[in-house]
Amino acid sequence: MKNYEIMFIVRPTLNEEEVNKVVTNFANVITNNGATVTENKAMGQRELAYSIKKYNSGYYFLFTIEANDDKAIKEFDRLALISDDVIRHLITKLEK
Repeated sequence: MKNYEIMFIVRPTLNEEEVNKVVTNFANVITNNGATVTENKAMGQRELAYSIKKYNSGYYFLFTIEANDDKAIKEFDRLALISDDVIRHLITKLEK
């Protein structure tokens, strides 16, 4: 079993319902591809250190994931790159 952390930033122009929908959709992408979201932490809206896609703040989220392979991680990465709602994401493989 491999463990990963995914931190992503959702654009600040969305309302609370739209932000929750984005997070739920990405959690479903992970579970539908055979991985398990063990922790889903909303870290709130924060200022960015520098402007990203003309945004100065964003909603931060952290997923901790267990997976047998990297299929779910690759699919999350692919969809996050093409999504207009996610302005930045980072995937980290956790060591035991």
